[in-house]
Amino acid sequence: MTNRWIVGARLRTLPAAVVPVVVGTAAAVGEPGDGIRCWRMVAALVVALAIQVATNYVNDYADGVRGTDDVRVGPVRLVASGLATPNEVRLAAGVAALVAAVAGLALAFAVGPEVLVVGVACFLAGYFYTGGPKPYGYLGLGEVFVFVFFGLVATIGSCYVQLDRITGLALGAAFPVGFLATALLVVNNLRDIPTDARTGKRTLAVRLGDGATRAAYVGLVVGAFAAVPLLALRRSWALLALVAFVAALRPLGRIAKGATGRTLIVVLGETGRLQLAFGGLLALGLAVSG
Repeated sequence: MTNRWIVGARLRTLPAAVVPVVVGTAAAVGEPGDGIRCWRMVAALVVALAIQVATNYVNDYADGVRGTDDVRVGPVRLVASGLATPNEVRLAAGVAALVAAVAGLALAFAVGPEVLVVGVACFLAGYFYTGGPKPYGYLGLGEVFVFVFFGLVATIGSCYVQLDRITGLALGAAFPVGFLATALLVVNNLRDIPTDARTGKRTLAVRLGDGATRAAYVGLVVGAFAAVPLLALRRSWALLALVAFVAALRPLGRIAKGATGRTLIVVLGETGRLQLAFGGLLALGLAVSG
């Protein structure tokens, strides 16, 4: 398979890295300061994407060597399927991490050493999600990681590298971004409940069960849209994000109707597109009002 590394990068998960950078940067528009430095946005985007890809490869490696992915419904995994050796996947994770480190160092030189501290925390959180002797993703804490790092940290951090400070608007915008990023993981883990339960991977979905996990997905998606009017109190055009609710109807309907197995792969893709639509419209609204 010539595109095996693209498959291993898990493109459906990448909106979780793109959206917080775009929204966080948009939240900085119009604030007192030196204006938006586009290269910093690009560097932050490279860091976020590379960390996401590195985390995905680490996940592939760790689950593959543990045998967790030997029987699965979802997309193919490199190690479990034999498309790549564990060492090859580990090397790919290292290369992605190196790319993130280079871009992160450039930001650290421009902004300050605190960027390095946050970057190291992101690396460690990504690795220990499924790596190490006691991965927290196996303990039902994966959703907390996603909300914190792909919601709060990435959104607020993308604003911080522009302004050298944290703003209330960026903090507020981080919540709906984090909700939708978490929804991506929730639907992924919902799909894998049967196989994860058999292999001892105690994700939050396994712990909650099918019904409560579906309710969590709906709550996260609805919660993201419920947060928009609060952001509009600061920047009225943030209401543009509500238009993206059209993109939420189909995945919400599938979840409500009890979609299982491969149908949830479709829901995962739809959730990624929803996050892109929501994030793009929210960023546009924040920037126009700035």
